[in-house]
Amino acid sequence: MKLSNAKCLQGEISVPGDKSISHRAVMFGSIAKGTTEITGFLNSADCNSTIACFSQMGIDISKQKNTVLVNGKGLHGLTAPSSVLDAGNSGTTVRLMSGILSAQSFSSTITGDSSICKRPMKRIMEPLSLMGADITSINQNDCAPLSINGSSLHGISYHTKTASAQVKSSILLAGLYADSKTSVTEPQISRNHSEIMLRAFGADLSVSDKTVSINPATELYAQKVAVPGDISSAAYFIAAGLITPNSEILIKNVGINETRDGIIRVVQSMGGNITLLNERTACGEKIADILVKSSSLKAVTIEGAIIPTLIDELPVIAVLAAYAKGTTVIKDAAELKVKECNRIDAVTRNLQSMGGDITPTDDGFIIRGGSSLHSSNIETCHDHRIAMSFAIADLIADGNNTYDYPECVCISYPSFYDDLRKLQKSYVKFK
Repeated sequence: MKLSNAKCLQGEISVPGDKSISHRAVMFGSIAKGTTEITGFLNSADCNSTIACFSQMGIDISKQKNTVLVNGKGLHGLTAPSSVLDAGNSGTTVRLMSGILSAQSFSSTITGDSSICKRPMKRIMEPLSLMGADITSINQNDCAPLSINGSSLHGISYHTKTASAQVKSSILLAGLYADSKTSVTEPQISRNHSEIMLRAFGADLSVSDKTVSINPATELYAQKVAVPGDISSAAYFIAAGLITPNSEILIKNVGINETRDGIIRVVQSMGGNITLLNERTACGEKIADILVKSSSLKAVTIEGAIIPTLIDELPVIAVLAAYAKGTTVIKDAAELKVKECNRIDAVTRNLQSMGGDITPTDDGFIIRGGSSLHSSNIETCHDHRIAMSFAIADLIADGNNTYDYPECVCISYPSFYDDLRKLQKSYVKFK
C-alpha cells in the first residue's frame, strides 16, 4: 500500500463506534435477560470475535450494518461451546470473557491468534484463581490458550499491579457470580466503561476513588446501548489535522469519557488547536464533536495518572512529538510492551527508519522533535495502531512509506484509509 502526501485535510468525518463499549455491550447483553439493542456497533474483526464466541455458547445475535441485537439468556443461560472459543486478536475478549467463563456450569477453552497467545494472562488468572476459579494456561506459559472449568466463586478484595480495565472488568464480571462482595483497587484509574454499563444493566456496583466494588447479582436486564465514536480512532485524525498544513477537521460524535480523554489533554498542553463542540451525555457516556486545526506544537512530558487514559494513543502521540518543537518524554508506559506487539520497539524502529530522533526507554520514549521525516518501509507488526500511526506520519513526510501489512487496520477501523482519503484535497492513491 502507498499513500500520497497531503497538501491539506478538510472536512467532516464520523469515526467507527468505540471498540471497548462494543465488546462490553455484546458480553453484558448475552448474560442479561431480554434483547439488548446496540446501535453504532463497531463492525470490526475484534468485536466480531466477541460475537462469534457468545454465539458458540447459545446466544442468538443478529447484526445489520452497525446495529446488533443480542437475545440474552440471563446470568446462567450460557451453554457449553462445542469447540474451542477463538478470540482472534482481541485481548478484551479473552480477558473479560474469562471472568464470565470461570463461573459457568461447564468447561471451556479459549484461545486467539499468535499475538494473543503471547500476551500475559497471569494478570487475570491470579485474581480469578483467588476467587476459586479453575483456570490454567494449557502451555504452562501464563498465556492463552486457557482451559477454564466452571466453579463456584467467592468475593475478594484485590489490588492490581497495573491499571488495566481488562483486568478490572474480568474480576468484576466474575464478581457478579460470587458469593459475596468483590472489590478491585488499581494504582491509577483505568477506563470505566464496564462500571458505567454494568450499572445500566442493573448491577449493584459502587466506586470509591481507585476502588470499584460489585455485589453478587441475581440477574442483569437488557438495555439499549448507543455506542459513541471511538476516541482511539479519532486520535489519528486529531493528529492528522494538527500536523498537516492548512487543515481543519470536524470529528463527529466522539466519546470523551474522562478515563479516555488523555489525548485531548495532551494535545491542549502541546498547544494544539482543538475544540470540543456540542458536548452531551448518552447512555452514561460523555460525547462531543471535536474540531481540530493545523497547529505549531511544543514538546511535553507525559507520565503518571494520565497514562491509562491514552495508552492506546501513545504511538500516534509519538508521531506528534516528532513534529513538535523540543524534547518530549513519555514514561510510566511499560504496558506498551505487552500490547498487540511491543509498541515501544515498533514505534522506535519505524520512527528511526523515517529519520526521527527517538530513544526508547524501559517504560516509554524520549523524542527530540523537529527532524525532517522521510519515507521508509514500515513494519506494522500486524498491529493496527502501528499501521495507522505511521500512515499519519506519512502525510507530510518526504516521499511515501510502504507497509508490510496495511490490512491489519481492520482489527479496529476497517474504513480507515478510505476516511483518510476523503479528507484530502489531493487524491490519495492506494495499491
